[in-house]
Amino acid sequence: MKTRYLALIPIIILALFLIPMVLLRNEVVKSPNPSLSPSLSPSLPPSIPSYTTAPPSPDGIGKIFMGREISQVMGHPGIGWLERDDREKEEAPSKAIALLELAPNTVIADIGAGSGYHAFRIAPLIPQGQVIAVDIQPEMLRYLRDEAEKLGIKNVHPHLGKIDSINLPANTLDAALMVDAYHEFSHPAEMLLSLHKALKPGGKIYLLEYRAEDPEVPIKPLHKMTEAQAVKEYEALGFTFLENKPGLPWQHLLIFEKP
Repeated sequence: MKTRYLALIPIIILALFLIPMVLLRNEVVKSPNPSLSPSLSPSLPPSIPSYTTAPPSPDGIGKIFMGREISQVMGHPGIGWLERDDREKEEAPSKAIALLELAPNTVIADIGAGSGYHAFRIAPLIPQGQVIAVDIQPEMLRYLRDEAEKLGIKNVHPHLGKIDSINLPANTLDAALMVDAYHEFSHPAEMLLSLHKALKPGGKIYLLEYRAEDPEVPIKPLHKMTEAQAVKEYEALGFTFLENKPGLPWQHLLIFEKP
């Protein structure tokens, strides 16, 4: 009998060693440290702003992000508006593109590229680079693909995004451009998170939005943004505001950076 009890001593000692290890492991699983989450980079905040809802206004969807109601989307039937003859006079897109000051080998995503109006004008300026034209509407991408073939442009690449992601690999972009599109994103926080992931450290965001501060800009209110609102949203998602380049007739040109 005594020999039998002596044989149990090693098992008891092993159990006493393992039980605290198991309890500690369970405690770590139950209480993860948000700052160590693999889904967030060190430059992102530990918590992401949430959405609220309200009765939709005539041009909105009733979803509120950081005090701003998200607007309805202009779909592919709006290609005529994007390609209108007087767009240069009204918005000076050629001046806006020049203000980007892109290096010849830049890899830039045109997010919400639509008909490719800006993508096709940027492409010749970056002959060693490429424009990834991101849109969630297959009809827009078909138009883009047909136009690229017609124009003989080889460095514009249509790319299907999602409503909550640009759907691009990590650390692959030097820059991103959003022209009068961000205010329509139904999932702006998620889109900025995916963009933060896709940009290289030091990568730039060029945000063109109609100026809400200017009542003379003839655009529906929910399709305009103030500088203060844009800065609030982008800084909440881990970007650094660099500057607002002046000189465009209707739009802000806001520049942000991924740290």
